[in-house]
Amino acid sequence: MSTQQQQKTEPAITPEIVAEHGLTPDEYQRVLDILGRTPNLTELGIFSVMWSEHCSYKSSKKWLKTLPTTAPWVIQGPGENAGVVDIGDGLAAVFKMESHNHPSFIEPYQGAATGVGGILRDVFTMGARPVANLNALRFGAPDHPKTRHLVSGVVAGIGGYGNCVGVPTVGGEVDFHPDYNGNILVNAMTVGVAPADRIFYSKASGVGNPVVYVGSRTGRDGIHGATMASAEFSADSEEKRPTVQVGDPFTEKLLIEACLELMATDAIVAIQDMGAAGLTSSSFEMASKGGLGVELTLDRVPMREDGMTPYELMLSESQERMLMVLQPGKEAMAEAVFRKWDLDFAIIGRLTDTGRMVLTWHGETVADLPIDPLAEAAPEYDRPWAPTPHQPVVIADDVPVLPWTEALVALMGGPDLSSRRWIWEQYDHMVMGDTVQRPGGDAAVVRLHGTDRGLAMTTDCTPRYVRADPVTGGRQAVAEAYRNLTAVGARPLAVTDNMNFGNPEKPVIMGQFVGACRGLGEACAALDMPVVSGNVSLYNETEGRAIPSTPTIGAIGILDDLDRMATVGFKAAGEAVIVIGETAAMRAGGGWVGQSLYLRDLCGREEGAPPPVDLEHERRVGETVRGLIQAGRVSACHDVSDGGLLVAVAEMALAGGLGVTLDLAPATAALFGEDQGRYVVTVPAEAADAVLSDLGDLARRIGTTGGEAVAIGGEAVPLADLRAAHEGFFPALMGDEIVAS
Repeated sequence: MSTQQQQKTEPAITPEIVAEHGLTPDEYQRVLDILGRTPNLTELGIFSVMWSEHCSYKSSKKWLKTLPTTAPWVIQGPGENAGVVDIGDGLAAVFKMESHNHPSFIEPYQGAATGVGGILRDVFTMGARPVANLNALRFGAPDHPKTRHLVSGVVAGIGGYGNCVGVPTVGGEVDFHPDYNGNILVNAMTVGVAPADRIFYSKASGVGNPVVYVGSRTGRDGIHGATMASAEFSADSEEKRPTVQVGDPFTEKLLIEACLELMATDAIVAIQDMGAAGLTSSSFEMASKGGLGVELTLDRVPMREDGMTPYELMLSESQERMLMVLQPGKEAMAEAVFRKWDLDFAIIGRLTDTGRMVLTWHGETVADLPIDPLAEAAPEYDRPWAPTPHQPVVIADDVPVLPWTEALVALMGGPDLSSRRWIWEQYDHMVMGDTVQRPGGDAAVVRLHGTDRGLAMTTDCTPRYVRADPVTGGRQAVAEAYRNLTAVGARPLAVTDNMNFGNPEKPVIMGQFVGACRGLGEACAALDMPVVSGNVSLYNETEGRAIPSTPTIGAIGILDDLDRMATVGFKAAGEAVIVIGETAAMRAGGGWVGQSLYLRDLCGREEGAPPPVDLEHERRVGETVRGLIQAGRVSACHDVSDGGLLVAVAEMALAGGLGVTLDLAPATAALFGEDQGRYVVTVPAEAADAVLSDLGDLARRIGTTGGEAVAIGGEAVPLADLRAAHEGFFPALMGDEIVAS
């Protein structure tokens, strides 16, 4: 039927239907101005997903543009499916992080699984073979009635998808806080490797070139997924379960192999993952980037359900699907590749020079939309924002003093610092055979296959710092990623960001976003780690209660010699333990306790200014530590972060199964203060004096490895007791639950 005939058979476009599609009255008026007529339901659906927060970045564009995105080693920055950086020897690393927060709260297994599947597609769409997955997870209070179910489902979903598709899950982070009770965060990251001269892009070209659909068939799962991800939750969030996609990792594995096989030829002009907003966003983005139009014959789209409509086909977010533009004459060869891998293949359209998207259904036009006006007229808001008030510095002398032995055991066995072994043992972190530093350290490391070089990778954010001071918190997220890469000996290269925030229409939330962007930008510039990809997830609220602002950073670095890689654990008794990066105030017995885990978890006070981040200091200390590692002068290395200096040392002791005697004053601020820019290293005893002499005021010796306890003065905590507390939290929380309940 024609567009006009379709309008007669579909429900009238009422203000209620417009609101259901997430468009404001002003936005709908803009639709009317672009079209010069009332849209039909399919066209309204297309506008709604393309202009959703999830797809258009309408509240965040202004501030994302301020981030540094270029460097000599950046091949592709933001704007494509994933970022690409040159890693030498003719290779490129391709990586990105994305959120699947709302779907994972509604249906934790499939929400997390399809988050992994989607980020994998973003990477191999660029021509890269995925080599590693990571994740950053935030859950509510451990004793909340839904937390156990959500943890179980999310972990099982991540493991189920990654394990089946055959890509190792090598790292990540997990935090708990009551303010995530109504809206958890599931951020998934994938890293891939490609020939630097064989990167594939989504810009369509060539009038008349065929548009091809490959992968799984389209169903009704995920319809309105992008719109749902751009709205707050309410008490009826469970009713949104049908908007959650359903994944099939075995099909994804076939799709990876088929795409990489075809990419070895000259058949592909452009390629795009069908992610959020499915066929709509993929076709619009490809045509818009190329300044072209596109005609799609929707009845040729492979379907797995009867009676599907054009509206459903355009908005479905069924998984494991790709859209390609092929060179003319290459269709048969391409089809043979995908049929060999038992995947659907259909020529569903062609590129035109009209600048319009024209959709037909059994010979009749069902949508006719201008591409560039729709894209260029997409809303871009400069939302009002309010700065976060500065919090006073917490004076260490005003903080209750607990025996350090009790405090250490409590922190190491608590939700934030306890072992994540229960989680990562459910992930296959060794598949592909190139994982050389597995979960549990500062950064994961994966060998560049067949070489002595490696990629290091990490995810980091400290939301309590961001809430207290978004600028400082943004800086610290990047600085901690920088430290984690440095601590294994890697040279940091670039970051991907995942900006998880509440409702941007609230000035206080928008102010946190603005501040975090400023902090991220300052740190990325100072540390030479440009932002090359990312994702924004807003409206993470339930019934008006926002999550803690969480700008998660994923980062990668390169190790040119894996023989000079550092690890966390103590290696031998009698070695010197040295802290690098302390300031004069810290050496004098000070320490920053504001927003520390000690203050929050042991004193019940979530308050104060977070520790300041001196970016010049971070860079100086980081370069110093990398120099020591690359020269083979240290036997172990660990950055100091959550929990402070004593926690860092205890983690090294547990990792190495070897105790330590420390020459430290048992002052709370000195032991548990979270001052930034510090590392702990171990050095053979005979080399300690030379290292300390070379580093001068930047370092001091704080102890000696050996024994079976962490000891200060005449007091000690046996490693056995510390390990029992450290390893006990997750098994106690989850019981025997290993898969989704």
